[in-house]
Amino acid sequence: MSVPHSVALERTLYTLAAPVLAAAPNLYPDSPINTVVQLAGAAGIGGWILAAKSDESGAGRKILRWPPLVFAAAVDVAAKNTIGWGPWCMDALLAAGWAAAGAIVLPFSRHARRHHRPALAAPAPAPQLQPLPEPSPAQPDDGADQFARQVRWLWENRGMPGRTLVVTATPHPGMPNDLSLLLRASEAGRPISGLTDEAVAAAFAVDVTDVRIEEVVRQYGREGGPGWKEVHVTPDANERRSKAPTDHEWWTDRIGATGGAVPGSGFVKKVRDRGRRVTHYIAQVPDELGEPRVNLHTLAAALKTKYDEGRMFVTVDGSQVLVSLWDSSPLAQVFPATRELLTPDKDGRWVTGYLGNGQPARNRVYTDRGAAHGLFVAPSGGGKTQLMGLHVAADALFGAVVMLATEAPDEKTAALGKHTARYGVGALYMIRLLRVLVALMEIRGEMPWEDGQVHEWDPTRPGCPYRMLSAYLDEFLSAARNGDYGAEIMDLAELVSVKGRKYGVGLKVAGQSIYVQDGFTQLLCENLRENCIPVVLNVAPKKVTEMFKALGIPSEYIPDPLPRSFSPAEKGRIERVMAGEPEPPSDSNTGGAGWIIESKQPDVLRTLFMDFKAGIDGYFPDAVATLTDPEIRELEARDLWFDWTEPPRPGEFGPEPDDEDGDDDAPKKGGGKRGGSKPAGPRRDAVTSPRQALEAIKNLSRA
Repeated sequence: MSVPHSVALERTLYTLAAPVLAAAPNLYPDSPINTVVQLAGAAGIGGWILAAKSDESGAGRKILRWPPLVFAAAVDVAAKNTIGWGPWCMDALLAAGWAAAGAIVLPFSRHARRHHRPALAAPAPAPQLQPLPEPSPAQPDDGADQFARQVRWLWENRGMPGRTLVVTATPHPGMPNDLSLLLRASEAGRPISGLTDEAVAAAFAVDVTDVRIEEVVRQYGREGGPGWKEVHVTPDANERRSKAPTDHEWWTDRIGATGGAVPGSGFVKKVRDRGRRVTHYIAQVPDELGEPRVNLHTLAAALKTKYDEGRMFVTVDGSQVLVSLWDSSPLAQVFPATRELLTPDKDGRWVTGYLGNGQPARNRVYTDRGAAHGLFVAPSGGGKTQLMGLHVAADALFGAVVMLATEAPDEKTAALGKHTARYGVGALYMIRLLRVLVALMEIRGEMPWEDGQVHEWDPTRPGCPYRMLSAYLDEFLSAARNGDYGAEIMDLAELVSVKGRKYGVGLKVAGQSIYVQDGFTQLLCENLRENCIPVVLNVAPKKVTEMFKALGIPSEYIPDPLPRSFSPAEKGRIERVMAGEPEPPSDSNTGGAGWIIESKQPDVLRTLFMDFKAGIDGYFPDAVATLTDPEIRELEARDLWFDWTEPPRPGEFGPEPDDEDGDDDAPKKGGGKRGGSKPAGPRRDAVTSPRQALEAIKNLSRA
């Protein structure tokens, strides 16, 4: 009888190892061989103990694997402790007996391979075919495959839901439990009326959400209509869709579904911008649904963010929707201003900041109507002076003459004043500046161009004899409410806002409000709004609606308030409450964040940051532009070009009172040495053109 090759090899090893086992202790008592043999014996004893304690079957077989190692160690110890080869060559006899025992007893390698031993020539059992279900008495055999016949058998055993028959049954590849059924009414010519999702789900023992019933459209070679239905049973696909949906499935289920964030929308694509750390989702709404309807709160929840974190921004373009989800709010980032960003291009546009969707937000120094006006609205600490500094730099880089008047001085405004042709503080300075603007409108209206003709200001037409002039009025409303000069300041500002653009004169008004009740007239607001791109920063939530209504924004485009802070709240509030620890201070600095209103719909932006502490000289050109000599001579002739910080001049604001009628104790306006005069009262109805304003000024000067 033949034995396995491994058994023959093991017996040969026993025969060859026996002489070594007998000779090593006698010839080389300190040989490492003795140590190895004794360690092997100890391992065999450990194997016995583990096999005896094991609860698994086959413990006896495991115990039989270890005797050769244990007995070899015993022979080695005996041979080492006998004198010489022992009486009657006992060491050699023990080694020979060990080899004989190993050859007689089945080797442990044979026991280890008990699961791998090939069966002896036993015939393989014949495959048993599962019995097919009997043909249905309700539906004759049409040669359907085994799967369809099994489904039919199940369908009939479950009572033929909806009184229907299974025409075809198609399994879904890779989904063991998913299939599609084509059903027809059991009675020809009758519609299927009682088939429901619940009935199908009960028949296949699945959830109702795993069943979808569809109409059957008539096709060539197959009937259709109300007597036919197509049923999809997809428990496996739905489970996969709920756990690991594709982008299309996620959008359809969470956002495009009825009641979702953008109902009716279909997913188009997803774009990841790793450099800017933003993910864009693009979706399309069918034309028949009209303009997309976006629920921002529901959309934020679907994107696993909060509405007020400032990370999500939506752009609607016709029937398309762009959803931009930033890793961190772009409104919380700092965008340093550079001379390149502030330099106007050939169309007079320059970068004011960046929108929430990452696009550059641009303002302009002129429009197709002429010089651009400006309107900056922000509360104290909202970034108004920073924004004004950006505009001053852009105008200066364009080559315009810049003049700045503020109602109250501060560090940043004074730093800007060093880069302007004229800078001063107070309502008196502001009214003198406005008088010069009105005078320049008449002067420039009579200055011939290179072709000898007089034209309206156009930066694209060569031969203009003067530069564009931008006049900045900071804290305008405070000056407009001044008891002495406020009425005339508002009158002159209205006049410049109407006519100044045609003569290259731009009026830039900055303040904390644009409400009529605060002194801001509706006419001035409308003129500035139509000829500039207003920027509104950090408006209180309760004032957002009123502020944008005053700017003429339709109610459907009025934005929601900005969050109070763009920094995410620190986690661990529950632990702090339990430990009685205070909450960390929140970052409430949202200066520079707000809206830019280039069209009817305001866009969220973060303005560029001009570092006043590091110095602002690098943002401006080396030379400061000034008025031309002819303009200055004309202003001097009208007694308007002098040091505007001086106290009021005699007759500058009306006739001087007689000395005998005057009150020596009456306070002098302006605090100077010269006697003050009573300011001109409101004459809003009398001044309607630059020429009339100049005539009024001349009359006052000659009085």
